[in-house]
Amino acid sequence: MPLQSVRKVADADFPSRWGRFRILGFEGDVVSPEPCREGMAVPSVRVEDAVALVMGDIYSAPPIVRIHSQCLTGDVFHSLRCDCRQQLELALAKIVEEGAGILLYEQQEGRGIGLMAKLKAYELQDQGLDTVEANLKLGYKPDCREFELPGAVLNLMGIRAVRLITNNPEKVEALESAGITVVERISAEIEPEETFERYLKVKREKMGHLYDSLPVK
Repeated sequence: MPLQSVRKVADADFPSRWGRFRILGFEGDVVSPEPCREGMAVPSVRVEDAVALVMGDIYSAPPIVRIHSQCLTGDVFHSLRCDCRQQLELALAKIVEEGAGILLYEQQEGRGIGLMAKLKAYELQDQGLDTVEANLKLGYKPDCREFELPGAVLNLMGIRAVRLITNNPEKVEALESAGITVVERISAEIEPEETFERYLKVKREKMGHLYDSLPVK
């Protein structure tokens, strides 16, 4: 993803039920972005947004960091088709327990395909397809996300090393490529529900995510 520039556009106090944070807004300019689906019209420059929730002293030691992709159905409506909300709450709980950390929240609904396409994929999953097969059936890539913006945001914030909460090796690779050392990968595994156990298995078997506690078959 050709990310040309990134800038901070907002910085405010943010009290929450998890504790008191600073909430920072960032914008990144992506030049000549690749379409997620063949034939899809894309602008010559796309502006991507990210929010950072920051707690405590993030400079004296590598802070805990979570890169979280927007999931309206999970984060807001508490969907049990995925583990997104549980991962978000796990990350916030770990940051609060540590007393310091950063949650980076990106607008990448449905692994980047958008909300309406994600709901269409849900329909196909109801017919028996898994999440990867549904995206492909709709003409999308299995995962349209790029993780260049989080690395750029962390560099802009002056963060050079992190302890990353993730099950996705691509996020580790993206930060390392941005010059940020991942000194520790902290598992984002949560107890699987029957309604999304297959979803987790597909992420492990087809997308390379790390889920050690899931049964092999």
